[in-house]
Amino acid sequence: MEAIGSAAIPGGVSLGSEYGMIQLTRLNNHPLTVNSDLIKFVEQAPDTVITLINGEKIIVRENANEVLQRIVEFRRSVLQGIFPAWDHIPVVSPPARQAPEELEEQDER
Repeated sequence: MEAIGSAAIPGGVSLGSEYGMIQLTRLNNHPLTVNSDLIKFVEQAPDTVITLINGEKIIVRENANEVLQRIVEFRRSVLQGIFPAWDHIPVVSPPARQAPEELEEQDER
C-alpha cells in the first residue's frame, strides 16, 4: 500500500491514482497510503496503531490526532468537490408571518 506516483497536498491528503486515501509514514520513515474508509480505529499507546476493518494493524509515526485530522481533511475535500457551491448559497429567510388580525382583514377584502 505504498504511495507510488501520487501527488500530495498539505496535510497528507493524497491525490492521483490513490485518490481517496491519506498519506502516512511508517516507523522506518517509508511513506504509506491508507484508504481512510478501511480504518476501524486509531490507538495511541505510545505508538500510533491503526486497525483496519480486516484486522490488519499498521504502526505509523503520526500521532492519533494527526491521523484523524487527515481523515477529516480528506472527507471535507470530497464534500467540497461534490457541493462546491455550499459556501455561496444565499441565505433566504422565510416570509414574515402575519398576525391573525391581518389575516382576517385580508379574508374580508
